[in-house]
Amino acid sequence: MSLPKMIVDDDIELIKSYIVLPLILTTFERDMRIIKDFDILKTPDPYLEVIEQAMDAVTKDLTVVRKSFKDRGIKVYDEHQMTNGVHAEYMCRGYHGKMHLQWGLIKAEVYVLMRKYLGLDVSKYKDNGDMRSNFGEK
Repeated sequence: MSLPKMIVDDDIELIKSYIVLPLILTTFERDMRIIKDFDILKTPDPYLEVIEQAMDAVTKDLTVVRKSFKDRGIKVYDEHQMTNGVHAEYMCRGYHGKMHLQWGLIKAEVYVLMRKYLGLDVSKYKDNGDMRSNFGEK
């Protein structure tokens, strides 16, 4: 009888994506609401369309992450936001683990990824915020 495969870096990146991508969606939704509700732009439609396209891309990537969870035997069974970050407990192929992402790290990750999803150049950032490489995109 063989033991299940150990947790690898790609698994950890998927779990991180699972935590961060919904935060990006929430941020885009909030920004759209502000643009709509406060009538601060003369022509909001082009801006809203760009945000909607970015949200569609985030949603597609989140779907890929969830499918990868199923394929790799990963499940996040507890996730909660705390004053100093997000704490998640997960199971990966029979192994239990915990992940804590501090708000500073999350903010930096969201900052880069939002730009990437909006189609902006993120090459000046060291790691390129490239969680999307986990989804087969470069």
